[in-house]
Amino acid sequence: MRTPRTIAVVAHQRKTLGGGLDELRRRITGQDVKELLWFEVPKSRKAPKKVREAIEAGVDLLVVWGGDGLVQRSLDVLAREKGGSKIPVAIIPAGTGNLLAGNLGIPTDLERAVDIAFHGERRRYDLGRLAGEHFAVMAGVGFDGAMIKDADGDLKDRLGKLAYVWAGIRHVNGEAPRATIDVDGTRWFDDEASCVLIGNVGTITGGIRAFDDAEPDDGWLDVGVATAQGALQWARALGTMAVGRSDRSPFVRTTRARRVDVKLESKLVYELDGGARAKTKKFTASVVPAAVQICVPASNGTSDTPPTE
Repeated sequence: MRTPRTIAVVAHQRKTLGGGLDELRRRITGQDVKELLWFEVPKSRKAPKKVREAIEAGVDLLVVWGGDGLVQRSLDVLAREKGGSKIPVAIIPAGTGNLLAGNLGIPTDLERAVDIAFHGERRRYDLGRLAGEHFAVMAGVGFDGAMIKDADGDLKDRLGKLAYVWAGIRHVNGEAPRATIDVDGTRWFDDEASCVLIGNVGTITGGIRAFDDAEPDDGWLDVGVATAQGALQWARALGTMAVGRSDRSPFVRTTRARRVDVKLESKLVYELDGGARAKTKKFTASVVPAAVQICVPASNGTSDTPPTE
């Protein structure tokens, strides 16, 4: 695969990996790149403007340096903007969870991640869409949304993954409002739910394999409902996920859908790819097949695989 001529980097200034952004710049310019557009942002929410600039510049490759939050906001822009879906994305996993990168086999190793950006495969992947915003990993409400909200920001910066553990312990005895869930127009669930998850990949926050059969390029979203309440039931549910299939737990129910309509008895915070959003009583999520191109490790183990258009 030929080296992209024009490259844009959108980097979260507060994230680090390997030798940092200086090493990233050296490794990219060592690939005989003709033009490098370099954007650094202090927060993930500042990334969309820079991604739009990269699209307008007609770059051949977009390199995203950061965690799932910055990746989600970048992919959202690419899926929305005209011409954005044609630009391949290389993820440099410098965040806390790096869930999308982990699910796609992109390592937290700067040298290898850059090699994948230039010599890996380019594959098309689905995204989910909720309230007009795209997500690549998952959307969640209830226990998950409350945990993400508490862990977000300074706490996550200080404690890393432990922030999720601390926040999760605080919410195991949280409210479990009644929820009605329709999948592809059919009523599927109507009961108390402590957590509703909609996933595009299998492994979610904390390294939990929530959706055993999920694939990010199968044209489906995976839907999960947890009815566990209290520390004991949550321990049993998470224990089952850790050693076997999540759907074997009596406190977990899963299915697949192209469209999911959720109505809640009371307003709760929802989250997208580890980022807390507003409170809501209802939302609709749908799959957007083959929405973006992402650079991933070559399946044949070589570095000479042509890109997928």
